[in-house]
Amino acid sequence: MYIRAVKKEDVDAICTIYNNYIANTVVTFEEQQITSAEMLKRIEKITADQLPWLIAEDDSGQLIGYAYASKWHDRYSYRFAVEVTIYLSSTATGKGVGTKLYQKLFNELKLKNIHTIIGCITLPNAASVNLHEKLGMVKVAHFKEVGWKFEHWLDVGYWQVIL
Repeated sequence: MYIRAVKKEDVDAICTIYNNYIANTVVTFEEQQITSAEMLKRIEKITADQLPWLIAEDDSGQLIGYAYASKWHDRYSYRFAVEVTIYLSSTATGKGVGTKLYQKLFNELKLKNIHTIIGCITLPNAASVNLHEKLGMVKVAHFKEVGWKFEHWLDVGYWQVIL
């Protein structure tokens, strides 16, 4: 596996991974498929903020996952806090890809003097909770029934680590 910074050429593969989550899971609360043009705008916003967006490729060079950090909030006092996000292809789950991606992302955030990392997880989601806790994150909040998707109310939890 190889981890690198995102490139414009990755957009279609990123959309394929993310749109699967939109269509088939409650991991994201988005309900409409994302176009490549929209995903490119999102990537450009993250990278314009000087925050990392990382790609994981398998040995054949196929994109199998991605992770990025975004501003926690726009106000200047929040400049040392980020929210992290990760998505893996269905072929990459349970193989350590998420751990390696997050480790690399967290290391890059340390170099950028980020102080606080926050992750939001739709609950229940044992695999995501385990991943975040493996990296030292602890649960700091739980909001009940804040999302509605697939005819169900959904909870979210927030995990945090201080670097």
